[in-house]
Amino acid sequence: MPEFRRAVPRLADGLLVTVEATVLGAALALVLAYALGLLSRSARLPVRGAARLVVEFFRGTSLYVQLFWLFFALPMLGFRLEPLACAVLALGLNFGAYGSEVVRGAVAAVPRAQTEAAIALSLGPALRLRRVVLPQAHALMVAPFKNLLVQLLKATPLMSLVTVPDLTFQIDQLRSATGSTAASYLLLLGLYFGMAVVLSLLMNTLERAAKARLGQEGGV
Repeated sequence: MPEFRRAVPRLADGLLVTVEATVLGAALALVLAYALGLLSRSARLPVRGAARLVVEFFRGTSLYVQLFWLFFALPMLGFRLEPLACAVLALGLNFGAYGSEVVRGAVAAVPRAQTEAAIALSLGPALRLRRVVLPQAHALMVAPFKNLLVQLLKATPLMSLVTVPDLTFQIDQLRSATGSTAASYLLLLGLYFGMAVVLSLLMNTLERAAKARLGQEGGV
């Protein structure tokens, strides 16, 4: 127990790194999800094709390999990123590709009559998207995005493989120092479960708020 108490500051630092990577990776993934998801619906074939190629590439290759390529291969091309930046970029690219499918599907699920009504009101394409389509699509996106966010959190232990001192890295150091494998990894399981619960509660709140804005059942 004394070893565990002395490790608390290091565990807190590792927890902070994990939370930072989750937040930054999710923010990058969200931006890419909207960009790729909307571009995938473009009427222009080259634009739609390029977006689909990017999505399929990052969905079809392993996050593990993408992370290692950014960390070990990219410097050979003259670009060197800090380990945490590599992790955030890999998480953002990988989960942004998956998220783009959520955006594309949610936008496609908005009834066609809504768009036709907006056209009848002489709203331009950008205004139709921003004022009519996306507000309705947002309510459909939140639940799938919640799953992706929890999956992103659970992918962060990969960072420890490229020397990022995250929570998993610090717990592994603690396990080596104490020899208490079961207790160390039980603590790690508990901390990740706690973070996942917090994220789920936050996303549930966002989902209720999105539904409330549309006057749907289950809103706030």
